[in-house]
Amino acid sequence: MTVLRPRAASPTLRTQPRVRRWVRLLPVGPAVVLLLVFLAGPVLWAFHASFTNAALTGRNARSPGWVGLENYGRLLADPVLPLSLALTVLFVGGSAILGQNILGLVIAVLMRRARRGVLALVGTAVVAAWVLPEIVAAFAAYAYFSRDGTLNQLLGGIGLGQPDWLYSFPMVALMLANIWRGTAFSMLVYRAALNDVPAEVTEAALMDGASGWQRLAFITLPMIRGSIATNLMLITLQTLAVFTLIWVMTAGGPSNASTTLPVLAYQEAFKFGDIGYGTAVASVLILIGLVFGAAYVRLLRDTKP
Repeated sequence: MTVLRPRAASPTLRTQPRVRRWVRLLPVGPAVVLLLVFLAGPVLWAFHASFTNAALTGRNARSPGWVGLENYGRLLADPVLPLSLALTVLFVGGSAILGQNILGLVIAVLMRRARRGVLALVGTAVVAAWVLPEIVAAFAAYAYFSRDGTLNQLLGGIGLGQPDWLYSFPMVALMLANIWRGTAFSMLVYRAALNDVPAEVTEAALMDGASGWQRLAFITLPMIRGSIATNLMLITLQTLAVFTLIWVMTAGGPSNASTTLPVLAYQEAFKFGDIGYGTAVASVLILIGLVFGAAYVRLLRDTKP
């Protein structure tokens, strides 16, 4: 009796799925090339420059030399670095993680029950600040918080004090301005997420006697936790890189009271001409962004059902 054995697949048949996989990846090829050129390229250059004595002018501008970890040693000994780190964390935590995230969620929840006219008015007012060019929004915020600005005019009209916000409370003014500027993004993300929550689920909870707060805390928020994690990741990374708003309103002052890491990197690289040291500060900022990004990616992975 002859036993028939299955024939081994030919090398051509084995390579066909691999070829199909590469063919499916071809449409994303141009995007990958653009990311490598315009994102990975500058990041790698920044890390390389942070190990040199590159300068904006002088002999080191033409032929920078390799200095190893000297710039990072200077950075660790710089008394401004701990202050800049603390201000950066305060700015991101206060204006993004707490301010934009929570206010955007509150507005999105309230807009679900608002009338059409109120919905259009609030939506336009919130989104208008987001669509403004950043430099325009920065000058508008400066005019609002300056000593003779709109806020002090309103406070004076009702008999309250008129402090110099940009001098006495620079970080408060910056965080409020950034909340005003960026809340629209969180609102749009949460409006889209809330629209995907099945109405029958909340209606069943309502019939069971759950209050509005209980439905929000125990039903709605757990169902949109993926959107919450995504929104937190995006606004955190965006706020870490905010520079124009801070530079226009306070330029890092007074006395470094609002010098976040992006402002410190700019000052060292372009105000004092020390490109190598400025890129070392920027490299630290990139590493902080990577830490936040990795934490949020882990959080996103944990929110998957």
